[in-house]
Amino acid sequence: MDILNEQLEAQPDRGGPGHTGPCIAMFIGRMILVKSSERGNGAGGTGSRKVRRLWPVPRRFRFGYQLNTDDPDAVRDQARTAEAAGFDVVCSGDHLGRSYSALTVLTAAAGWTERIRLAPLVLNNDFHHPAVLAQELASLDRLCGGRVEVGIGAGHAFTEYAATGIPFDPPAARKARLAETTEILRRLLDGEEVTYAGTYYRLSAVSVLRPVQAHVPILVGVNGKAALAHAARHADIIGLTMLGRTLPDGQHHEVCWEPTRLDATVAWIREQAAGRSDYLELNALIQAVVVTDDRSAAAEDLAGRVPGLHAAHALGTPFLAIGTEDEIARHLQDCRSRWGISYFVVREMERFAPIIERLRWSEDCDH
Repeated sequence: MDILNEQLEAQPDRGGPGHTGPCIAMFIGRMILVKSSERGNGAGGTGSRKVRRLWPVPRRFRFGYQLNTDDPDAVRDQARTAEAAGFDVVCSGDHLGRSYSALTVLTAAAGWTERIRLAPLVLNNDFHHPAVLAQELASLDRLCGGRVEVGIGAGHAFTEYAATGIPFDPPAARKARLAETTEILRRLLDGEEVTYAGTYYRLSAVSVLRPVQAHVPILVGVNGKAALAHAARHADIIGLTMLGRTLPDGQHHEVCWEPTRLDATVAWIREQAAGRSDYLELNALIQAVVVTDDRSAAAEDLAGRVPGLHAAHALGTPFLAIGTEDEIARHLQDCRSRWGISYFVVREMERFAPIIERLRWSEDCDH
């Protein structure tokens, strides 16, 4: 889901006079990450980095890169560069229009890479029948050697529904349909023969190709108490969104990124997980990576362009990464400590790769 509809200003060149080498930079970065509890602006805004913890012991970080080009050579280069830069997952989008279909572009990326995992982020459930989708996902998992992750949501781009004549049902119906799909996908991808009689889908003795993975991870991107409760019980990963009203273009949204609102959402997920919270992974799509020496000015700028965003919330939300590379790394550590979010996806590879390096270095030293 896009929040910003314009390209951020180019970031300063990291090279040149005064640029520290990688070993020295990592050493300095490590010292800052560990020793700076008196001066960071952590999750929730400015002030002390003492962070309240709402989730069990955090998982190790994972990072995804979402492809954002329709040039085939650029797709190849982005997938290979993401793998080399240490990203864990390469992701696609799923929108009708002048872009690659979500699973086709991942199939191509699979042939150009060796290690990186492959995930649509996220599929519009209403555009895919769960049995047909399970067959496609299982096929891709076999072709790529067991690297597939599923990402699926209830659909929000009403303009795409209108263009195709697909009914754009109220949110409760779309989320209930997504819940049925999640249950069907889990069973089919686990190798079951599925007979299912739901409100929206009916299957009779359906089975699909067996994936390479014994358990293909399923990410559900959704909001609302009922939908989050179902995801907490059935998904492997929950994609947090904290979005409000969809804007007239059908693609962008108002945001609801108050830290206390996210506190309540995460507490609800943990309550509904019924003992699965140690197993669940929480995900956030970072909508902008702004590398700057002036966090406050960048936050004010974004607040002026993103409907519903306040500058103070911009500094604390996990959906934005603002500051120097070290400040962003500390911010993500704080977001993981407070909310348990350990899987972050970005669209700006070059700006974010040095931050991955810092966080990996820190984790390796801690372990």
